[in-house]
Amino acid sequence: AEAQARGLTAWPAAPSRRPCLALPTIRILKEVTMTAIANTQSLHDAVTARIIAELEQGRFPWVQPWASSSGGTPLGLPQNASTGRTYSGINILLLWSAAIEQGRPSQRWLTFKQALALGGNVRKGEKGTMVVYADTFIPKAEQEKASASGEDARRVGFLKRFTVFHVEQCDGLPLDADAPPLPGRTEVLSHVDAVVAATGADIRIGGEMAFYSPSHDFIQVPPQQAYFEPINWYRTVLHEAGHWAGGPSRLNRDFSGRHGSQAYAREELVAELCSAFLCAELGVVPTVRHADYLGAWLEILQGDNRAIFQAASMASKAADFVMGRSTGC
Repeated sequence: AEAQARGLTAWPAAPSRRPCLALPTIRILKEVTMTAIANTQSLHDAVTARIIAELEQGRFPWVQPWASSSGGTPLGLPQNASTGRTYSGINILLLWSAAIEQGRPSQRWLTFKQALALGGNVRKGEKGTMVVYADTFIPKAEQEKASASGEDARRVGFLKRFTVFHVEQCDGLPLDADAPPLPGRTEVLSHVDAVVAATGADIRIGGEMAFYSPSHDFIQVPPQQAYFEPINWYRTVLHEAGHWAGGPSRLNRDFSGRHGSQAYAREELVAELCSAFLCAELGVVPTVRHADYLGAWLEILQGDNRAIFQAASMASKAADFVMGRSTGC
């Protein structure tokens, strides 16, 4: 092998089964990767700046001024009017904000092509709302490199922005494309009790503080009578359930941060978002449970343009777990 490397072979060299990767191919691979990274970075910056701007004005994007039955944007998760699927992660925050700003009467959105497929169309001059799609792909150059080396192809992550329109911005859609949502429930609700009970979480009633103990894997909340508004007991339970879903035997999130640390504040942000997502789905108007973390959350977002994406993604996964749509790790 050493002689062959020097070109001093004493016998005819066997044809190589692994052709060398041409330098232009390597250059193309680097260019594709750098372009994907740059586009993703730009999108992270744009969305994070938007969230930071709202927080700096004292508005929490996951707690919106939801309308009463008299009008305005109703409580609920944003939904695709064509597929019926709810949006998740950072897209919930983006579409909630857009619905409130635009005064939309529902949480139903769809793309330009989806409106056409339903027999309708987006009205001329209407301005769309940006949402994002995250995925990975294998560039052609990387496939060639992997084929030549026999190694696994490296996937490149990307974020793609695309535009959706509220159904109110469209004409000719089927009548049920914007069916009014079920009215939000404001009473103490047995269906929320049923969801919480179905998790199997160890929930202990008593004391003066609400918390989740990762080391002992239980939730503790004061009795409902201790709350000025009984509905706040449910908001608190759902917040702590967001923490519980991240336990080691479930979604296995990092609970190593001490109180006051950035890691602790990141986990509180995940639970806060999870509670908001769960409340919206269950018909309980979300409120801010930990506004005292505003400064810490701003510091995190200003220093890491991926933080809100990661927190929203983990919150969606936690909400799915609590609702029984995920089996965890």
